[in-house]
Amino acid sequence: MKITDAKVFVGGPAKNYVTLKIMTDQGVYGLGDATLNNRETLPAAYLQDYLIPNLIGMDPRNSEDIWQFFYRGAYFRRGPIAMAAFGAIDMALWDIKGKLANMPLYQLFGGKSRDGALVYAHATGADLDDLMDSIAAYVALGYKAVRVQCGIPGMPTASYAVPDKPGTNNNYISDFSGIRPKVEIWNTDLYMRFMPGALAEIRARFGPDLKILHDVHHRLTPREAAEFAKAVEPVGLYWLEDPTPAEDQNALRMLRQHSTVPIAIGEVFNSIWDCNKLIEQELIDFIRVAVTYAGGITHVKRIVDLAGLHNVRTGFHGAPSHSPISMAAQHHLNAWAPNFGIQEYLVLGTPACDALFPSGHKMENGMVFVSEAPGLGVDFDEAEASKYTYSPGSHPVVRLEDGTIWDY
Repeated sequence: MKITDAKVFVGGPAKNYVTLKIMTDQGVYGLGDATLNNRETLPAAYLQDYLIPNLIGMDPRNSEDIWQFFYRGAYFRRGPIAMAAFGAIDMALWDIKGKLANMPLYQLFGGKSRDGALVYAHATGADLDDLMDSIAAYVALGYKAVRVQCGIPGMPTASYAVPDKPGTNNNYISDFSGIRPKVEIWNTDLYMRFMPGALAEIRARFGPDLKILHDVHHRLTPREAAEFAKAVEPVGLYWLEDPTPAEDQNALRMLRQHSTVPIAIGEVFNSIWDCNKLIEQELIDFIRVAVTYAGGITHVKRIVDLAGLHNVRTGFHGAPSHSPISMAAQHHLNAWAPNFGIQEYLVLGTPACDALFPSGHKMENGMVFVSEAPGLGVDFDEAEASKYTYSPGSHPVVRLEDGTIWDY
């Protein structure tokens, strides 16, 4: 069996999804996602110009060897561009193998560990009252876990202040107005004074059963993160996400010494080498890698297995920058992983997206139930894809009030 061709498609409804389709001489094809949010053309070009020419003629069943060929065969390794491209290839190869075996992927991993996987939604509000309404709407839809972000008084331009409507994720759609980013202003003192009390009010209103998550978005120093975690400890958060910038694997040690709040980190990590110390030293409770950015199913399974040895659970990234293809890969991993925790869920459900990526996966009452179709359980409509073109956009840039660049 040989790979005969591969194509890259860039575009989608309100997103520049990067979709890879690998074809074989037996008529079986596989799909992968290489979307690198707001830098989508880079992994697409890497695939088209460098990786696909090497794929032609390879046996798609040898996914391990192909992964090693691209990763270890490269002098300059890792990084989000390369790992997103490798991840797309790896997903597509696993998709092919599942179809050849006539099995859903989770069966190739070792079968199910659970019937359904817990997911969480994003509730946001321009102020606390607005946020309370957003949370209540998600609870009414059956969600058992909600990430909460609130506009901070005195910081009107912060991304936390953008209101959302349940099920629309309006504040996560790319701004296609151009490549120059918007500027947000951040004030740590205002955040530290306001947010602990806001979280306490949310807990008081919604009671002990709702799983409450909160994302700091890398904006605190280690000392500030320790202070904040200690302040919100009575709230009983399900997790505190990205309290400090992710580059320093020792930064969370001070937080661990001062608080028992569960810590989730890793959505910007690209390999096991970005998080192995955090896992081995048990400085985190949830690992947030994504199948796309972290090099595909083959590499993420290694991270999950390492995490399982050290009391760390999964909490895969699931923002709309991941297409339904990568989300499908994560659904299969979630069904299998003995140390599964929770899944961020913000992608599926719009008619346009469903038309582009027909899928058998379903979400009901705050749980995702994996498709029983062979392979990934999601398809790709090339005719629908022809409706979309690439439109450039960028994440905001964050500055302090004096103009200093800060972490986004």
